[in-house]
Amino acid sequence: MKKWISLIVAALMLGGLMLGGCAKTEQPAGEAEASPEKVEKQFVTIATGGSSGAYFALGGMVSTLLNENLDYVNASVQSTGASAVNSTLLGEGKADLAFAMNDVVNYAYTGTELFSEKGSVENLRGVASLYPNFVQAITLESKNINDISELKGKRVGVGAPGSGTEVNARQILSAYGITYDDVDEDYLSYAESVEQLKNGAIDAAFLTSGIPNAAIMDLATTKDVKIIPIKPENIEELAKEFPFYSPEMIPAGTYDNEEDVETAAVMTLLVTRAELSEEMVYDITKTIFENLEALGNTHASGKKISLEKVEVGMPIPLHPGAQKYYDENK
Repeated sequence: MKKWISLIVAALMLGGLMLGGCAKTEQPAGEAEASPEKVEKQFVTIATGGSSGAYFALGGMVSTLLNENLDYVNASVQSTGASAVNSTLLGEGKADLAFAMNDVVNYAYTGTELFSEKGSVENLRGVASLYPNFVQAITLESKNINDISELKGKRVGVGAPGSGTEVNARQILSAYGITYDDVDEDYLSYAESVEQLKNGAIDAAFLTSGIPNAAIMDLATTKDVKIIPIKPENIEELAKEFPFYSPEMIPAGTYDNEEDVETAAVMTLLVTRAELSEEMVYDITKTIFENLEALGNTHASGKKISLEKVEVGMPIPLHPGAQKYYDENK
């Protein structure tokens, strides 16, 4: 009996040593508390517009909000030629979010106008319709230009190549029976247009943006700026072919103008790529709409953004992530 008891005790001791050995293998000394796993950052590039426009200002704030509120996002802003360029960047996967006008987004998605040769950008998805973009045809009082029809034979800044502003300029001129054959067109960014007006190199310029536009405000500090009206009847005629346009007013005092000025407008959109995950776009949308005050404080156009208008003028499907957020917050 004693022999059997000794064998059992020996077996138990050997088993304990083996178990102890296994425990040490699975959790070596000094690794009792594993360090928390690092969150892998996902880069988000936000394509905007010229550095003096509303797109760039609001894009900068969106980038800041995403970096502050989403620990897995590393967002940055890219200054671009705006709408048409941004649509192309999304299509090529070189941007993840972009500001663009609804007319240009429609051209990109359907492969028309500027995109008739490039082909359609089918991966475009909407995040939100944000605010109206005002077509602002500007000149100086000294030029004595009072109507769009008087731009014939003049030197006109029509926007950066591939920009929504350039599309607007061409279409607005056409509503007055004017083509680029009738003007000396110059493809200029907002800042370049203002500089060329200052030094007398051009007579007028088109800038499509939210109001007030920083570049025009800068010009108004040294020159007497005049906003050339775009008449409602011309806009209505234009809207028969391009239904994105609507009549708007630039309020008195925006650029030291004494009276409201009639003009045309299209909607600014925030757009993304279909490839972005539903979770990420949901988080982006949520972050934006929970911080509207910050956007409003960044630029006056930000004050016009609201949940009630997210689908106004949206010509493309909403991204499922954005749709999910809106469904939850109706």
